[in-house]
Amino acid sequence: MKISGDWIAHSGTQALCAALSQAKHQALFVGGCVRNALLGMEIADVDIATDARPEVVSDIAKIAGFRVVPTGIEHGTVTVIAEGVSLEVTTFRRDLETDGRRAVVAYSSELAEDAVRRDFTMNALYARADGTVLDPLGGLPDLLARRVRFVGEAEARIREDYLRILRFFRFFAVYGDPAAGIDAEGLAACAANADGIAGISRERIGSEMRKLLAAHDPAPAVSAMAQAGILARVLPGSDGKALAVLRHFEGDLPPRWQRRLAVLGGDNPGEDLRLSRTETGSNATVRDEIGSGLSSAALGWKLGETDALDTVLCRSALLETALPSQWQAEITRGANSTLPVTADDLMPALQGPALGKKLREIEARWLASDLYLRKSDLLA
Repeated sequence: MKISGDWIAHSGTQALCAALSQAKHQALFVGGCVRNALLGMEIADVDIATDARPEVVSDIAKIAGFRVVPTGIEHGTVTVIAEGVSLEVTTFRRDLETDGRRAVVAYSSELAEDAVRRDFTMNALYARADGTVLDPLGGLPDLLARRVRFVGEAEARIREDYLRILRFFRFFAVYGDPAAGIDAEGLAACAANADGIAGISRERIGSEMRKLLAAHDPAPAVSAMAQAGILARVLPGSDGKALAVLRHFEGDLPPRWQRRLAVLGGDNPGEDLRLSRTETGSNATVRDEIGSGLSSAALGWKLGETDALDTVLCRSALLETALPSQWQAEITRGANSTLPVTADDLMPALQGPALGKKLREIEARWLASDLYLRKSDLLA
């Protein structure tokens, strides 16, 4: 089997592979670029694995006229800028010891040793410069069946790096087949090693959860996380039951991890997932307004279109009620509306606190009227 695409045919990419090959070293595409090319999905990054050591890769690339950036030299990785394309080149490695967060590795000259230290079989796929796929661990059938499976013994892979628990669910959300179900051995291993999550930084957990919730349909993966006791550890106080309902209501709307997170709830998602101040504020706003009773138009005026849309969707999902009639058009109407009364209309008769109080009263009446009361009505 072969893969193809503009990324693999790029002249700079081919030139670097040729330079490594001419120096008697292997140059193999690996991981996400191979996996996604086989599935016909977008290629985000191009990674190359080689038996050449980092300093040798640097010398070969420089001689070929490319710029080299030692982005991860301590892990055996250098970034080669080849005719405008960034290529991550990493030396084959084997693990010497692991502690659940980071590994002590040694360079290797063997492809098989590099393959067995990877997390999932679908990530242990390689390809030559001509696109020929190499499958040292039998991961290709798993990939084509959309089966996310750990390399070797699942518990052993997890104990090497506990972040792999969250990656397992994220990969199932993005690449798995919900109809076939999640891999039972992997799920059991995640549940058995759930205590290891406590050692993962909140920043890394937040990053994985963002990616998971941005999948086309994260509901089956989140349901499995809850079943394994993982969801309660990464997002205490959350409930994933309404996520499938939300996904149904979303229809063809672009996925937004913020909306999915809002419907999950949680005691303190901002802290638990290390959200930014803006993200935390938006999450709290949507959660607060779900029970406010404001109409779609009123939410559009108060929150803006994005947060209003998320609020209406989350409200219907959590309450299991139908979406309001013409709700998207109503949100747009509200977002484009302006409160008819301003402070100037009430001055100089009212000043200071009295002015503010009156404006709030008028705003409440206007919102209660679904934004239909006119200026003369509000001032009467």
